[in-house]
Amino acid sequence: MKIESLDHIVLTVNDIDKTIMFYTEILGMEVRTFGNNRKGLSFGKQQLNLHKIDEEVNPRACKPVPGSADLCLITSTPLKEVQNHLLEIGVEIETGPIMRAGALGEMMSVYFRDPDKNLVEVSNYNS
Repeated sequence: MKIESLDHIVLTVNDIDKTIMFYTEILGMEVRTFGNNRKGLSFGKQQLNLHKIDEEVNPRACKPVPGSADLCLITSTPLKEVQNHLLEIGVEIETGPIMRAGALGEMMSVYFRDPDKNLVEVSNYNS
């Protein structure tokens, strides 16, 4: 077997609407409704599917809890613009910019938290 790409990751959240607002307004993702009114956040060729805590869809993770994710998202936007955008809308940058090792080599990253306190890293290979 050879894995080619990642299709989706599931985030367990406290408030789906609040999560949708954060990821669409701050990170430019698109909300997608599928299945039995389930919600996902699309970007590129991937998606974050959302499960509300205590209402998860089976099968599910063994211990789904809000705030347990650590995501690294790649952007082509210069990291300085990302920083300015986050600061303008009041998102606190926890760390960065800082050099990190990514799947394709060195990248510059900034870290911040979503409404459930998941760690979100936005990185750029070109900064």
